[in-house]
Amino acid sequence: MTNPLALISLKNPWHLLATGFGSGLSPIIPGTMGTVAAIPLYLLLVQLPLPLYVLAVIISCIIGIKICQVTSDDMGVHDHGSIVWDEFAGFWITMLVIPLFNLDATDWKWLLTGFILFRFFDMVKPWPIGWLDKRIHGGLGIMIDDIVAGIMAGVSLYLIGRYAGWL
Repeated sequence: MTNPLALISLKNPWHLLATGFGSGLSPIIPGTMGTVAAIPLYLLLVQLPLPLYVLAVIISCIIGIKICQVTSDDMGVHDHGSIVWDEFAGFWITMLVIPLFNLDATDWKWLLTGFILFRFFDMVKPWPIGWLDKRIHGGLGIMIDDIVAGIMAGVSLYLIGRYAGWL
């Protein structure tokens, strides 16, 4: 049996994006490494006006379906751990709280809390995340659980910020 990673080429733009510019190729916790790699791009995205940030996130989710599908097909494995574009999009959804409420994008407490919350929801997969993960396949299936994890983490981030007095 061929190692699916042997079928990845970072010269292929679909693979490059799907692996989060190579961050998903980490031998340990690739999803977490993918989320870490999403932070610098988030710090660039959050400089955009809110409507453009939202548009960029929507586009990343839509094109992410294709990115993940192509790479998954090329690897011959559904949702291989090295595919982390979904973590990028999910984290950016989580962090939507920052531009939405015009908060300081570089404040470590928001960034760290958003990161932890997104990783929690992505790894634990409470309902409906786990349900979606098991029932929807292909590129949409790879993306949808992280999109919902991002939404749940974003709502949690807002609530924590509100009740911790950060807002």
